[in-house]
Amino acid sequence: MTTRQIVLASRPVGLPTKENFRFEHIELPELIEGQVLLKGIYYSVDPYMRGRMNDAKSYVPPFQLNEPFTGGVIARVMDSKCDSFITDDYVMGSLPWREICIANETEIHPIDATIAPASYYLGVLGMTGLTAYIGLVHIGKPKAGETVVVSGAAGAVGIVVGQIAKIYGCRVVGITGSDKKADVLREEYGFDAVINYKTTADLEKTIGENCPDGVDIYFDNVGGEISDAVIRHMNFHSRIPLCGQIALYNDTARSTGPRLQPILLTKSILMQGFIVSNYQRLFPEATEHLSQWIKEGNLKFTETVIHGFDQLPAALFGLFGGENIGKMIVAATDKDI
Repeated sequence: MTTRQIVLASRPVGLPTKENFRFEHIELPELIEGQVLLKGIYYSVDPYMRGRMNDAKSYVPPFQLNEPFTGGVIARVMDSKCDSFITDDYVMGSLPWREICIANETEIHPIDATIAPASYYLGVLGMTGLTAYIGLVHIGKPKAGETVVVSGAAGAVGIVVGQIAKIYGCRVVGITGSDKKADVLREEYGFDAVINYKTTADLEKTIGENCPDGVDIYFDNVGGEISDAVIRHMNFHSRIPLCGQIALYNDTARSTGPRLQPILLTKSILMQGFIVSNYQRLFPEATEHLSQWIKEGNLKFTETVIHGFDQLPAALFGLFGGENIGKMIVAATDKDI
């Protein structure tokens, strides 16, 4: 059987371009015992993928040249040579960017598309939701009445963080890059205040105006000048879950900025970077809470869905242009499940 895949053709310098990607046709081998044949339905596009395009040591290995990209994929079983899965089961796994692929049964797990839309398992019921819950609840340790600031607030993780903070009784201030996103965060997701950093002349001053009692938790998805401005308003014994630094991922030179250590020291601030895969012991707890909040209507989620396998590179570019609200997903076809 022939299928298409997307491989890393070259390593980018700065922002990725279409020249860094190549589409190929390949022939798949026959299934053997313990394997399943899968058709990709939804493909996750995530900021961390930019780091994997570099030939640099990190918490996950880099993508290899002339090998397919990999990421979270929801797929349908086309054929099976194992007892764990049957034809037409829906599964999730970290899989190659192929229209059809073969996976070992140990590389995938089933999903229940009757609980929530299947794509949610790439978002609020997947790594996105787990990241938001673990970062805010276990590192941020929110308490009722505290002020939580979220950068990248209209992104997949940021939207969930803000809503969980509201569930815990916090005042939530989001930072985003458009008035449209700001309106969505206030009107649909209950953020108390939202700052459009692109139209704010003095970001540090505006943060102070919106956080008159200071900042108790800063959930940092962005880094750069936004984080420099927020950290100056942190309270004594405040916490900073460090989730992402998307503002810096495409820099070609080493970024410099204010020296933050004196502020962290004098205010006894905790700043902790975290990778959600290191917290697998907490996944059952997080999934239980996220599922319950969805059922109760206390946690909503949105997706930016781009249709067509060919659009995967463009969707990744779109992340860095801020084109998404919520989770960026590519659907293989025009028909959602």
